[in-house]
Parts: sequence; structure tokens; C-alpha cells
Amino acid sequence: MARNKHPEETVNLILDVAYRLFMEKGYERTSIQDIINNLGGLSKGAIYHHFKSKDEILVAVTDRMTAQSNQMLSAIKDRTDLNGQEKLKKIFKDSIQRPVQDEIFTVAPDLHNNPRLLFSILRETMDEAAPNYILPIIEQGIADGSIKTDYPGALAELIMLTANIWMNPMIFDNTPEEAYQKFMIFGQMMKGFGLDILDDELLERLQELAELYQQNK
Repeated sequence: MARNKHPEETVNLILDVAYRLFMEKGYERTSIQDIINNLGGLSKGAIYHHFKSKDEILVAVTDRMTAQSNQMLSAIKDRTDLNGQEKLKKIFKDSIQRPVQDEIFTVAPDLHNNPRLLFSILRETMDEAAPNYILPIIEQGIADGSIKTDYPGALAELIMLTANIWMNPMIFDNTPEEAYQKFMIFGQMMKGFGLDILDDELLERLQELAELYQQNK
């Protein structure tokens, strides 16, 4: 009955439970029954009324995880008071400072042993964020002279892949010192494109998240 009267609440409950279990146990080690057991009395039918499979739940969980991030990216992309380089710097600062980052790093999911969830995040990064948000900003930067590259699409993918995957302590189990080294290399690489978009505040925040992950893993 609850799912018929309040379908949105039911979907949100399923996604809340699935997100927590995927983070704590890993996607592969979480079963549909595990999700059912944590739904407070909802039946298996309540899940299959909204989702055909665990894979569909994973897609929905990932979409919800990235929706807030994409909203932020869209708002920065559409600003008229910043040039392309300034927008990229703003994206890095706002992304890493989001309170949800503390929640995720405190849960400390083992992403390098959670390949389905990791691939879902990677797909979203490369298929959605890079072409729809980062690429238009780079193209604006080329037009206003703040970014110099002959390959804007490849640069957009490189930035997102490096920042979201290679520099993510949860994927490679980086210590704060390793996170520092990756940050410095990434900064040098960006300066090679004329992009001075990283600063000490971002470095301190990245190391803080790496420490939080190491404490809770």
C-alpha cells in the first residue's frame, strides 16, 4: 500500500538503503535480500515495482549521487562573471568542499574492490560531466583566451578522469602523502596547459579527505 500511495518516498527509501549498503559492503556483496531486510517491512514486490534489477538500483543510486554535483557544474558553467579558467578553478573548489564529501570519505567505501560501483561512477564522469559541463567551459576559455589547447574534448576528459579517478584516495588507497604527490603532479600538468587552478586551500582539503578515509577504512 505504501508504495502506491507514496511512490516517491518508497523510491527514496530504497535508494537510501541501497546507497548505504553499497558503500559499506560493496555492490557485489549486497543482495536484493539485504536491501529488503533494511526497508522496515517493505516487501520484495515494493522493490520490483520500481526497479527491475539490482543493476537498475545501482544506476539510480549513481544518478542521485551525481545529480547535486551536476547541478553545481551547470550553475558554474552558466555564470557570466567568470572566464573559462576561473570557472574551472571554481568547480574544483566547490566540488572538494561539498559536505557530502565528508560523509562519503567517512563511510570509506573500498572502491577498488567495488568494480561495478566504480564503473558506474566512471561512466557518469566520462559520458555526462566531461562533455556536458567541462567541455563547454574549456571552449569558452579558448574563446576568451584564458585556456590554450587544440584538443578541448580530450582535455575535458583528462581533467575529469584525473581529478575524479586517479586523485581519488578511495580508489587507490592513497595516504595523505601520496595524495599530496598526486596533487602536485596534477597542478604541474594543468600549468602546462596554462591553467593555474589549484592552490594550497585545495591541497589541504584533499589531504584532509585522505586522512579521513585512512581513519575510517
